[in-house]
Amino acid sequence: MYKVINKYLVYGFLKTFLNVTLVAIALGVILNLFEEIEFFKNLNASNKLPYVLTMMFIPNLITTKLLPFIIFISSMWYIISIKSKKDLLSLKVFGFSNLKIIAILSVTAFLIGLITILAVNPVTSAMIKSYEKTKAQYSKDIEHLVTINKNGVWIKENQGNKLMITTAKSLNGNYLSDVTIYIIDNNNKISERIESKSVNISNFDWEIKKVKIYKFEDSGKPIYEENLSIKSVYNVKKLNELYKNLDTISFFELINEQEKLIEKGYNKEALNEKLNVFFSIPPFLALMVVLASIFTIGSINKVQNLYYVFVAILSCAVIYFFKDLSIVLGQTNRISLTLAVWMPVLAIGLFCSIGIMQINEK
Repeated sequence: MYKVINKYLVYGFLKTFLNVTLVAIALGVILNLFEEIEFFKNLNASNKLPYVLTMMFIPNLITTKLLPFIIFISSMWYIISIKSKKDLLSLKVFGFSNLKIIAILSVTAFLIGLITILAVNPVTSAMIKSYEKTKAQYSKDIEHLVTINKNGVWIKENQGNKLMITTAKSLNGNYLSDVTIYIIDNNNKISERIESKSVNISNFDWEIKKVKIYKFEDSGKPIYEENLSIKSVYNVKKLNELYKNLDTISFFELINEQEKLIEKGYNKEALNEKLNVFFSIPPFLALMVVLASIFTIGSINKVQNLYYVFVAILSCAVIYFFKDLSIVLGQTNRISLTLAVWMPVLAIGLFCSIGIMQINEK
């Protein structure tokens, strides 16, 4: 009997979770599709491409940003539905307390988290990698573009009436190594070439030392200078944030190839932050079930249900901004990045530990 009831609870919860996920996917497709159409509207690309790219992008959005809130809404929806059908009362007759029901749903959410990082994440990482590669191929007409891969670094930016293209062998910390900078005039001719072994891009004013400059409008002979400063719209922080997208790295790559990723120029602290994000997903999902239960399992009538739904939606917004605030504190070295990732989980866990004591009495 208990196995049958357990299956009933788990299957019902999973069905609700699937429905909410489909709604989230539909909303994500609608919102992202407009952005992709806007991107490609002046480019010579297939009409199907925005739709294909949207379908590549949405799974990553769901798993990295929206999954905790999908679990939260699914839990609320499911608990309210079994209460309205009097199933919750029937479960109590068979010896299933509120606490036991919540435990079953929480374990289910925890397993969803494990499946997400072990089975779903490698697929979504590959999809987002293909998404970025495809968009990069159509970005040649965009004013600013950066590509960082195993072949090196390529940066394109417009500077008034001229174009600056920078190529480098690698990005190591704050420095580009083996750098060549081409200055192209408005007639699409190379007017200047700048070469250096190392360029400091920690600021938007790039610092270049031991520079060799070729000015083709003159004799084209090299001019040597000890120091040179060039303004750019990019610094090392902006490059890492915009184009070293950690969503393209799967959980298994992060575990097995962290040293190789660091050698490629990825920030070690950012990789550790991403690894902790992966580890925090299963307990975070389980706690979101408990939090949803605290809001809904004690309500009696429909008016109370509406009130708790409103409070719960407000709580989602607070949790979302609290997560962002925590990460900002970590990135600005106010707290460690590891603590920044786990602080929202710990805060929700503390709140749930207080609320869970009252649930079983209802």
